Amino acid sequence: MIRGVTGMKLEGIFVPVVTPFDKEGSIDVEAFKQLIDCFIEAGVSGIVPCGSTGESPYLSREESRRVVELAVEQTGGRMPVIAGTGVAATRETVQLTRDAKDAGADAALVVTPFYFKLSNEEVFQHYASLLDAVDLPVVIYNVPKFTNYSIPPTLIDQLVSEYSGVVGVKDSSGDPGLMADIIRLVGNRISVLSGSGDMILPTLMLGGSGGILAIANAFPETCVELYKAFKEGRLEDAGKHQMRASFVNKVLIKEHNQISALKEAMNMMGMTAGYPRQPILPLSDKEKKTVSEALRSISLL
Repeated sequence: MIRGVTGMKLEGIFVPVVTPFDKEGSIDVEAFKQLIDCFIEAGVSGIVPCGSTGESPYLSREESRRVVELAVEQTGGRMPVIAGTGVAATRETVQLTRDAKDAGADAALVVTPFYFKLSNEEVFQHYASLLDAVDLPVVIYNVPKFTNYSIPPTLIDQLVSEYSGVVGVKDSSGDPGLMADIIRLVGNRISVLSGSGDMILPTLMLGGSGGILAIANAFPETCVELYKAFKEGRLEDAGKHQMRASFVNKVLIKEHNQISALKEAMNMMGMTAGYPRQPILPLSDKEKKTVSEALRSISLL
């Protein structure tokens, strides 16, 4: 028996929006609203507050709910809001997901449990308990670099087969073979989204639906143009956009702390991304110079 009913389809480019903090570490509400307006103007398909890029591990439960509320208010129904609600423990994940539903989110992005090494059955039961407890569409989030666990495609298939509340999967492994397996098993039933900036075009060519991309914070127009070019059959243009996206992904995500680097790049480009929250520190002057030179090399500055 398949439990739950939903027909939600997620396609396009989604932004896991950064959470702007001021120097004292408080959330800069006006800056957050401005960022969402900027992303809407760039043509993205949806907003994802409280994800990894939103520094969700450093937000309190009350702050997480407030950030989701702000995202829902600012988007005003113009696009879906997918709230990051996954934490290490099942009970707290359920609580955060209920909070997100109450705040008006359209779906929840739920990372696989982390810290302790869990069996596949424990991971399955984590998601099953959430799906049984909260009537909100769920996007499974696979990010091995943060969790030290990669959810097997067969486990995703099992969850999709038993729960129609699973509407998507975000894979940030950066592994083309894993992405191909996920799309082969569930791509005709749910949305399969890249979580890696250098896997946007490969994911689309394999049959995926788009991406939830950290680099879209600093680079929304190009990510959107890449998606459009692919959908319109302009593969050469899509390839050129992917090369730029891969370069930005290398500099901002792989070579530095992605939170500090993304926020610094956004601030350089005139977007008010604020400061990271400790223990993350701003980039050093040397690192800022490296980021600035990289952005200039592809005419982003």
